[in-house]
Amino acid sequence: MYDKYLPIGTVVLLKDATKKLMIIGFCSTSAEDKSKIYDYSGCLYPEGLIDSKEVALFNHDQISKLYFMGYQNDEEIQFKANLKELIEKKQK
Repeated sequence: MYDKYLPIGTVVLLKDATKKLMIIGFCSTSAEDKSKIYDYSGCLYPEGLIDSKEVALFNHDQISKLYFMGYQNDEEIQFKANLKELIEKKQK
């Protein structure tokens, strides 16, 4: 589909969903299960983050459609490379 770890601000639709989400973070855990790490955290689009209890947690493979790619520059590209490296080390 596309490179894992899309930039902050990317707007996506999840499989079997009707409402778009905007990516606002990476590698989040839920309050109920701290052992499971989700690829992304997101908020409703276009509403934005209204209540911290309404943050959506989802994985890359749940994305069915990409509507808008968030801002990318050298800093974001380096951040993504560092993030991938940290995750690979943690999985070993």
